[in-house]
Amino acid sequence: MAAELTSIKLNPDNHLLLDQPLLRVPYELARRNFKSVQRIVEREKDHIIPSLKETANASLSGSQSPSQTIEALDAMIARMQGLKRKMEALHEEEKKIATQSQKRIQYIQDLYKIPSLADVKYEQWSRTRLNRLLADHMLRSGYLESAKQLAEDKGITDLVDLNVFAQCQRIADSLRRGDAKEALQWCGENKVALKKIQNRLEFELRLQQYIEMLRVGDKAEARQHAKKFLTVHSESQAQDIQRAAGLLVYPPHTRAEPYKYLSNLFIRTHHDLLSLSSRPLLQIALSAGLSALKTPSCHSVNASSRANPNSLSTSICPICSTELNDLAKNVPYAHHTKSSVEVDPVVLPNHRIYGMGRLSDLSKKAGVPEGKVKDPFTGDIFDESEVKKEFGATMQTI
Repeated sequence: MAAELTSIKLNPDNHLLLDQPLLRVPYELARRNFKSVQRIVEREKDHIIPSLKETANASLSGSQSPSQTIEALDAMIARMQGLKRKMEALHEEEKKIATQSQKRIQYIQDLYKIPSLADVKYEQWSRTRLNRLLADHMLRSGYLESAKQLAEDKGITDLVDLNVFAQCQRIADSLRRGDAKEALQWCGENKVALKKIQNRLEFELRLQQYIEMLRVGDKAEARQHAKKFLTVHSESQAQDIQRAAGLLVYPPHTRAEPYKYLSNLFIRTHHDLLSLSSRPLLQIALSAGLSALKTPSCHSVNASSRANPNSLSTSICPICSTELNDLAKNVPYAHHTKSSVEVDPVVLPNHRIYGMGRLSDLSKKAGVPEGKVKDPFTGDIFDESEVKKEFGATMQTI
């Protein structure tokens, strides 16, 4: 009984290995929102305070008329009203992030209240996580509306990063169309973070703009562009800048060198900054599950029992199935600490090993003539004289 309870005891920490983005993404969004507030306030402060001092001094010295003073004050008031609207929008965004974080923390806390895998609450929690993983996979695959509909139907909108992936998809699509404007704006908003990790996305975008200018034959503008945006990277990207300068001597439609496609680079950079995994969470979870079940027998040269019409076996593991066999080839084998060996193991001429008792019973049920046995997996028939006893061997599952 104690062993059974141990086997079904829930370990929350292991379950949450896939759920780190749940809290990391809201944290990154909150940090970015705070930086936006800080940047806007600093910019407005640097403009308003000097303007206010200048207007006050001009009014006191009599160098400007009262109507000019009122006009200047009205302009400052209008600017402050604009600041207020921006701050209100950022405050609403902060409230949304806080609500989202609260829901996610509660979702994680619910797991720690579940004592075992057999508890009905665990099934409900796992179903929610499966829906999250499905929505995450849809978002990464570009099915934004389907993911949104699933999240709304299952009531998990606060557990899914819909807006984050929607923005990422929109910018990636614009890059595929050859428009780098939104991507460059995104780089400007995250300039400090990109510089900190020494990411070259902005340089690649500026380089591609330079190439497009040369493609249409506008060498003068291309030189100005390179001087303004590329030379600032002369220390870190010296080789690429030299290659870019060399393009000036080529005709506009040269095919001398292929150029990177920027959409994938942007997606990788976007996910890195928000601590999102590079692969869909569903794929990671599936790989872990496949590895927990995989054995060397799953990838033998013989076809799976479902695909083999001569097989007598009806039970089949997911790894051996035709649907998942190829997907599991690159994941590691499971580490099994326990094995089950029958008391009468024998080896067939095809080197497959079974228990003689069960092998004989299955052969009789299959109508095999007396004195012969049939491999329940491959369907091969052998004389009993060809069957050899084996000791300490790994058994085939029937």
